Amino acid sequence: MSSVTGSTSPPVAEATSRPSGPGPRTAAALVFGSSAAVLVVEVVSLRLLAPYLGLTLETSTMVIGIALTAIAVGSWLGGRLADRVAPPRLLGPALGLSGAVVALTPAVLRTTAEWAPALLLLVAALTILVPGALLSAVTPIVTKMRLTSLAETGTVVGRLSGVSTVGAIVGTVLTGFVLVSRLPVSAILIGLGTALLVASALVQWRKRGWSGVPALSLAVVAGGLGTLVAPGGCDVETRYHCARVVTDPDRDSGRTLVLDGLRHSYVDLDDPTVLEFTYVRAIASVADAAFPESEPLTAHHIGGGGLTLPRYLAATRPGTRSLVSEIDGGVVRIDRDLLGLRPRSGIEVRTEDGRLGLRRLDTDSRDLVVGDAFAGVSVPWHLTTAEAMADVRRVLGDDGLYIANLIDHGDLAFARAQAATLTDTFGHVALLGEPADIGRAPTAGPVGGNLVLVASDRAVDLSAVQQALDARQTGWTHVTGDDLTSWIGDAPRLTDDHAPVDQLLQPYGASGSR
Repeated sequence: MSSVTGSTSPPVAEATSRPSGPGPRTAAALVFGSSAAVLVVEVVSLRLLAPYLGLTLETSTMVIGIALTAIAVGSWLGGRLADRVAPPRLLGPALGLSGAVVALTPAVLRTTAEWAPALLLLVAALTILVPGALLSAVTPIVTKMRLTSLAETGTVVGRLSGVSTVGAIVGTVLTGFVLVSRLPVSAILIGLGTALLVASALVQWRKRGWSGVPALSLAVVAGGLGTLVAPGGCDVETRYHCARVVTDPDRDSGRTLVLDGLRHSYVDLDDPTVLEFTYVRAIASVADAAFPESEPLTAHHIGGGGLTLPRYLAATRPGTRSLVSEIDGGVVRIDRDLLGLRPRSGIEVRTEDGRLGLRRLDTDSRDLVVGDAFAGVSVPWHLTTAEAMADVRRVLGDDGLYIANLIDHGDLAFARAQAATLTDTFGHVALLGEPADIGRAPTAGPVGGNLVLVASDRAVDLSAVQQALDARQTGWTHVTGDDLTSWIGDAPRLTDDHAPVDQLLQPYGASGSR
């Protein structure tokens, strides 16, 4: 028997090489930082656009959609370019260009909103899309630079994808819980633009290549200077609002609180019984007519603003205790620092959501609940539903009263839906407003603006309310009963399960005013 011996060649090891790009920690830092920056831009853009578009479902959906588009486009293009161009040549420009755009965003958006509002949506989309796409391209570029062999593809891609996701989470949480509450949005974006430019400079310094950093640094400087001169500046940027306090030129002690460009409250520092806004005079008229003169009340206010009504009740009904739920701590600070709110005034302000504030109140503990948390461009929908109204009814005593200020225009679809919801909750509901808006002027269609709803389980003397409205020269009238039912029509009832408030609301009239 013969035997055949053969030799086998040892397996050839796959060639490996050390990546020529950043090390693992640097790569992780670049991916983490760029992903975090995308989410910072997204969250801050919502705040930057709120004064002009409102903090509505549509605005939030638009910004999220644009940001996701930017992430998709940037990831796709970044990967394609990384396969065709040396990745180190792409990294620096992506960081530098995105930093320049981010730094210029506050000045560009505010200037566009004031001088070319028709272009606002286009410009807003570009200020999110361009830096978002450039920053999202960083992950595939860095991934390509870290890959050395197919054997480690899964490890590298998985690790950097995870780091990218963590960066996005940190960017979201850091912005929402820390940055926006402590810094103006312009400072956040200019600071982020500067950080991105520094990162670009460091990448270029290591590569000794692209020389665009000095030129782009001018964009950061321009962004800072532009923010100083751009229209739409604020005295204070709170967590939710761009706020200003304007002195009344005709009354030295008069102050107007302006939030996101809209006049929200008027306060006379010397005389709290001065009520400038018509809807405030209407609410005061209802309170005066519904309760005995000078009788102290236990009141709860959903929404504070300049605290005009709590001050009025304290002045006209000594001993009144008003608890105010105001979600924006920055507005509360303005009340104390600029609008003369003093301790021991009978007014307690809690920085809290109005719905949560209601839940904390005892049953049958209030004589009066005032709802004044609705702005012209945004409405906290969860304060409009049947469930929220049931909570209002719970905290009111048997003779308690709920008075709500609404703002709507066009066919007043939101106001009708809110009235319909209240009629299902309370035994007596009345609507106050301009005759044309509430169906009392058959020859004129609705114009819109402020309306006031009054709801209770006891009858209110509406003739006394009308006399008070006339005495204050509001020009308003009221409807109730069958007339109110006819005005409501087939408007939907709002519930926690279905409250399309953003779709029903038309925040502006034909002139675009509040």
